[in-house]
Amino acid sequence: MITRLILAGVVALPIAFTPVARHGHPEQREGSARQEQVQILRYAQDDSRDGFIQTPRMAWADEDPADSLYREGREAINRGDFKRAAAIFDEIGARYPRSQYAPDALYWRAFALYKVGRDDDLREALRALENQKKRYPKAATITDGQELAVRIRGVLAQQGDVDAAEKVQREASRDVPCRRDNDDDADVRAAAMNALLQMDAENALPIIKQVLQKRDACSIPLREKAVFLLSQKQTSETEDILIGLVSNDPAHSVKEQAVFWMGQVHTDKAAAALEQIATTSPDMELREKAVFALSQQGSSRGMALLRRLAESGETPESVREQSIFWLGQRRSAENADYLKGLFGKLGKGEASDELKKKVLFSLSQMRGFGNDRWLLSVALDTTYSEEVRGHALWSAGQNGVAGADLAGMYDRVRDTEVKEKLIWVLSESGDAAATDKLVDIAQKDPDREMRKKALFWLGQKNDPRVRKILTDILTKP
Repeated sequence: MITRLILAGVVALPIAFTPVARHGHPEQREGSARQEQVQILRYAQDDSRDGFIQTPRMAWADEDPADSLYREGREAINRGDFKRAAAIFDEIGARYPRSQYAPDALYWRAFALYKVGRDDDLREALRALENQKKRYPKAATITDGQELAVRIRGVLAQQGDVDAAEKVQREASRDVPCRRDNDDDADVRAAAMNALLQMDAENALPIIKQVLQKRDACSIPLREKAVFLLSQKQTSETEDILIGLVSNDPAHSVKEQAVFWMGQVHTDKAAAALEQIATTSPDMELREKAVFALSQQGSSRGMALLRRLAESGETPESVREQSIFWLGQRRSAENADYLKGLFGKLGKGEASDELKKKVLFSLSQMRGFGNDRWLLSVALDTTYSEEVRGHALWSAGQNGVAGADLAGMYDRVRDTEVKEKLIWVLSESGDAAATDKLVDIAQKDPDREMRKKALFWLGQKNDPRVRKILTDILTKP
């Protein structure tokens, strides 16, 4: 089974370091990068999720005698009627033990009882999971059941159940031989460590440290999860452990996790370590992650370093681009003024144009501070290349510039490439004035190619006026 990234009650983030695909239009590429990277932080901060499955899959066996019951149970879970769901899934197992739905019905009964949440329900849920393990050891939800059982025992332990606490402790502490095909065991151990962390952080820390001391390849997924857990219950040792992992762990993904989570440790020592990685590491990916982590700390020291990295011609290109991007994600007049000033300092040439586009995009993500008007001024400045001016237009649209302002630019622009980009930006605007201008271009522009492009983009809009225009063109004698 593929390693789960979502732990019981918390979220792990190997995806945070997945490179963004470098294809498609630059605008799409930048937008995708922003969405992915901003969602990463939001996802990381959401501790309301669990590692076990929480939504029954669609019914798949129409002829099965338990099919209608399964559908009812699934619907009950989806609408939050967990008592009813628990009763229905219990009925499936009792009446149709040979049904295709029976193996997973015990899991869903346990899940529903867990959601009801009373002590008796939690203990009954554990019995259902134990029953599933004995009767249906190959059930699709068997590993989810193991993680759910750990979570339930963690809840019981927090309510004073000594037996549950002991079982969580043993599960977290056990040290089984590492096997590359034993991902499920890593998931269960991670869930146990998390439950123990919630119960007793002091006792959990030595176990997490023990896991992080491993160096074998097949324990990498467990070490990644341990790094995340460590970051969620910070102690006086947290920053030293994370810094040590960056230096000593042989797995690149573990190093990346450590760098990422150092961004959530708001201490001078962590900031200094991130600065060193961002400026001197021979590993460009780690340098980029350190830039991201510094941006998340949000300290004046971190912002100052990002500006130095963005401005220096000695900074590797990818690190420089990341610095520019993350400055744009920290909305402030200071950052807006800095980025505009940086744009003016960049020279000419293809490489400079790429950096200019990064600055434009970064400003497009920061509303206010006169950024919309400034972006339009760049679009009108013929001293810049058509590519840069076109990108400035798109950036202005992303920044929320009024459709009337975009429409007013069309007759002032002479370059064909910029006009084409402006037509597209007009089509992306939700303002009526932008649509009106597209209609005007489609009907009256002397350039046949511009009329065709305006018609194409108008065709993507659900506007009665557009339908009439297209109909008139098609029916014209």
